[in-house]
Amino acid sequence: MGKNGSGKSTLSKVLVGHPDYEVTGGSAAYKGQDLFELEPERRSHMGLFLSFQSPVEIPGVSNIDFLRIATNARRSANGEPELDPLEFYAHVMPKLESLNMDPAFLNRNVNEGFSGGEKKRNEILQLACLEADMAILDEIDSGLDIDALRDVSKAVNGLKAQRPDMGILMVTHYKRLLDYIRPDQVHIMQDGRIVTTGDMGLVDKLELEGYSVLRS
Repeated sequence: MGKNGSGKSTLSKVLVGHPDYEVTGGSAAYKGQDLFELEPERRSHMGLFLSFQSPVEIPGVSNIDFLRIATNARRSANGEPELDPLEFYAHVMPKLESLNMDPAFLNRNVNEGFSGGEKKRNEILQLACLEADMAILDEIDSGLDIDALRDVSKAVNGLKAQRPDMGILMVTHYKRLLDYIRPDQVHIMQDGRIVTTGDMGLVDKLELEGYSVLRS
């Protein structure tokens, strides 16, 4: 958590290797390797996942093709057999059900014409299909109505229950998301640095006092 411009989204993008950012100092270790020495594709294949604030549209590419190609790329990089179309359909259907998504989503172009809530559900569907080990969820609650927020939160909690070792780093401004997805720790970022760490009690203070709590 942190004010706008405090560096939360920048940190998220740097960790996954976004090309708009150049790392000039510091380090990040992931699975015993220097993350900044790895290409973005390798980071993804190692299980690092970023859900964007504003997912992009990809006209002309169906969701099911996109998801199967991405899933098989990770499986292949990790020495696992790729899934044929029928096997992938069996892989993705339970994940659609857990997200309360219509199977018709699979035949639509990636995010094209999707509402804000549909785009966020689609991001979590990608996370579920890829079976990522470390998920960075950048404001997944933005643009969601209360029902969509519940569906997305339920899906994230379900993924975590199925895979307890999966790490989740969430960026959010609002307590409403954390009421559904209960964090182990809450970190407050300011000017690119973590300045305070606590539990849900810290979130309650923020809700009452805003970021003035950092001065108390």
